[in-house]
Amino acid sequence: MGAPRWILHLDMDAFFAAVEQRDKPALRGLPVLIGHDGPRGVVATASYEARPYGCHSAQPMSIAKRRCPQAVVLPVDGQRYREVSQQMFAILDEFSPVVEPLSIDEAFLDLTGTQRSLGEPAEVARRLKDRIQSELKLTASIGLAPNKFLAKMGSDMNKPDGLVIINPQDIDRVLLPLPVSRLWGIGRVSAAHLEEMGIRTVGDLRQLSIERLQRYFGSDAERYYNLSRGIDERPVVPDQEAKSIGHEQTFPADLGDADDVRRVLFDQVQQVAYRLRKHGMMAKGVSVKIRFGDFQTISRSTTLHAATDLTTELWQAAREMFDRWPFQPVRLIGVTAERLNTGGESLELFPDPDRARQRKLDQLADHINEKFGKQTIRRGGADRTHGQR
Repeated sequence: MGAPRWILHLDMDAFFAAVEQRDKPALRGLPVLIGHDGPRGVVATASYEARPYGCHSAQPMSIAKRRCPQAVVLPVDGQRYREVSQQMFAILDEFSPVVEPLSIDEAFLDLTGTQRSLGEPAEVARRLKDRIQSELKLTASIGLAPNKFLAKMGSDMNKPDGLVIINPQDIDRVLLPLPVSRLWGIGRVSAAHLEEMGIRTVGDLRQLSIERLQRYFGSDAERYYNLSRGIDERPVVPDQEAKSIGHEQTFPADLGDADDVRRVLFDQVQQVAYRLRKHGMMAKGVSVKIRFGDFQTISRSTTLHAATDLTTELWQAAREMFDRWPFQPVRLIGVTAERLNTGGESLELFPDPDRARQRKLDQLADHINEKFGKQTIRRGGADRTHGQR
C-alpha cells in the first residue's frame, strides 16, 4: 500500500489588492478595488475591506463604486503582481517537487511521500504560510487534504489567512453539511434548481442515484456523484509533465459582456503560450471550454495546421471557436493547448516572414517579462475582430 495522499492548495488572499496595500501603507485598512475605472470597467480584485459592501471580482466597476463610494480604485499593475507571483512560486518550489500552477496566485502542491525529507504535511503547510508571510508580507489561505477537490475546498473555508486540514476520517463530517453550491461547477442557478428539488446540502445530493444525477447533470453526473463522496483521483501535474496546458477561470457572477470575456480568454492564451515556450513545448491542438450562466457547459477543439507556441496562432484558434457560440452570460471560460510535443518546430522550405516576426515578438516579450515580472509586456489584440497585427 502506498503512502497516504496529501495535496495542498494555496490561494493568495485578495492578491492584487493585498500587494497594493502592502506597497502603499496608506491604503491599509481601506476598501480597495483593482480594475479599470470606466463605464465598462470590471473589478479584478476587491480587498477584504470592500467585500462587506457587496463588492467582488468580475463585478461591473460602476456597481462596486455605487455600493462602496469611499473605495480607492486602482488600475491593474500587471508588472508588479507578476513579480510577486514569481517570488511566491520560487518559495513553493522549495516545498514540493510537484507544483501545478493554476493562476498567478494559486497552485496545487503534492506532498505525498515527502514526510522524510520535508516533515509531516500539516507542519509543512504551516511553514509555507509562515514563509509567505515573512518574505512577501502577504497572507495565503491553504487547504490540505487527500485530493485536489477537498484541498481547494479547504483553502476557501477560512479565508483570509486560513489553514484547513481535512483528514481522511473527517471527510464526511466536513463535506456532508456544506451547501451543494460548494461543489465545483454548481453555481447560483443550479443551486436554486436543486433547492427546488429539496437538495440543499452535499449530503442531500449524495442520496441521489447516478441515474437521477444523469437526468439533471448529463455527462457531468459521474463527477458530482464522486465529489459528493469526496472522491477525486486527479493528479497534481507540473507543466513539464503535462499532456496539455490550460487556464480557466470561474467568475463569482455571470459575465455579461462578450468583450470582457474575450479579454479574459486572451489573457489566458498569453499565459498558456508563455508556459509552452518556457518548457520547450509545441501544441497541435487548442480547445476552449465555456460554462454559461444556466450551467450548460460546452467545449470545442480544433487541430492546428502545424504545431505552434506562438501567441497569435493560439489566439486566432481560440477566438474563432469562442466567436462561433451565440453569446450569453458566462460563468466560466478556459483555454487549453493540447497534443503537446517537444520536438521543436518543423523546418519550412519557404519560411513565413510574419511567423518569424511574431516569434521574435514573443521571445522579446518573454525575455522582458522574465527579467522584470511576467506580463510586464502584454500582447494587444483581444478586441480585434480579425486577429493581431
